[in-house]
Amino acid sequence: MIIKNASVFTEEGSFVSKDIYIDGSKFADNAGGETIDAAGCYAIPGLVDIHTHGCDGVDFSDGELSTIEKILDYEVRQGVTTLTPTTMTISEEDLTKVMKNAASYRKSQEDGKRAYFHGINMEGPFISLKKCGAQNTKYIKKPDIDMFNRLFEASEGCIMLCDIAPEEDTPAMDFIKEISKKCRISIAHTAADYNTAKRAIDSGARHMTHLYNAMAPLHHREPGPIAAAAENSSVVAELICDGIHVAAPMVRATFKLFGRERVALISDSMMATGLADGEYELGKQPVTVRGNEARLHDNTIAGSVTNLMGCLRHAVLNVGIPMEDAVYSATITPAKAVRCYDITGSITSGKYADLVILDKETLEVKYVFARGKMIR
Repeated sequence: MIIKNASVFTEEGSFVSKDIYIDGSKFADNAGGETIDAAGCYAIPGLVDIHTHGCDGVDFSDGELSTIEKILDYEVRQGVTTLTPTTMTISEEDLTKVMKNAASYRKSQEDGKRAYFHGINMEGPFISLKKCGAQNTKYIKKPDIDMFNRLFEASEGCIMLCDIAPEEDTPAMDFIKEISKKCRISIAHTAADYNTAKRAIDSGARHMTHLYNAMAPLHHREPGPIAAAAENSSVVAELICDGIHVAAPMVRATFKLFGRERVALISDSMMATGLADGEYELGKQPVTVRGNEARLHDNTIAGSVTNLMGCLRHAVLNVGIPMEDAVYSATITPAKAVRCYDITGSITSGKYADLVILDKETLEVKYVFARGKMIR
């Protein structure tokens, strides 16, 4: 297949005019077959969402194979072609079920049938009671290496991200040093101050979960974990750009502070994403959705109801983030963070042909390809 006349996003993070060739499941240097005229369009890599809890009426924490399939079916139609769905703070028994079914699905998934399931983002239970957000306090635990190892084994190595609040100094730092050998450690749902967050980063934490949300703010006398992350060039910060979680001026400031190479746009979407207002659940807790907001019954913000393509669109059209930066932060940065950039995340010969064609004016999706197969 040949796609002609589009403005194509490059690995360097700019748009150029060139043809795209797809040979089977991968991008190629040359190919024949059907030709698509994409004049007036952007061609960007399929988006990579490394923090999403659910959509289309299902929650990843349900732990069912059918749930995984439904999430991936919905996401690929939006142009999100690679995911690491995210767990909530639930019981070890329920987490084990999630891990086992995820491992089973990852081994048997079919290329291009739906979005690619790359692994798991484990958000909780090793978080702070003080900054629990929409997490269930009943199941919050101190960092537990043995528990993580049990879950990692059950997942057959599927866990790509593990969240931690590093306030419990000795056990948390030991946890980070040990578990960072197996997956990426993210500072999350934390009451940590600057010094504690810095020790966590020095111990091996390389990620910040939904920056600003469920952590101390950036303050000129008490800089907190955000400053610790900003000054270390190895740390990537997730950013929810749904118009609810982070105000537009702070989104712009974050791109200036971290740069697109260290901002990973995420959706943090929950089961109501793609559906109407009403009553839903997040990690087995009741959530009310009205418009673009999802809240627990105590009025705590409970995830997002915007998919990652919607977040990218909002960042560009409403916040004023340059298209090049928004695309970079929704493809290359997250793909590198969860170690799948060798196979996806850029339009590069030899990589899987995960591709989205967008209208230049509206950024609406016109075509989606997942591993070379046209989805829409």
